[in-house]
Amino acid sequence: MNKIEELIAETKLNELLRRKEDEKQKNIVLWVLAIIGAVAAVAGIAYAVYRYFTPDYLEDFDDEFDDDFDDYFSEEDEAF
Repeated sequence: MNKIEELIAETKLNELLRRKEDEKQKNIVLWVLAIIGAVAAVAGIAYAVYRYFTPDYLEDFDDEFDDDFDDYFSEEDEAF
């Protein structure tokens, strides 16, 4: 009867050790995903701030181009 109890105790001990190993692996994966998420969030915020503070030079260029383009042509030069 003693050997059976030792066998049962050993299997319980092995189950506990496996559970701890599984929990460690889950914790590692969780930490890695948390770090990746934090880096992505910081990058997204930095990009949003950059886009907010960077002026849009293309709008200014289009406005100036239209004004200059009209100055070079007169109504007499237009061809139908």
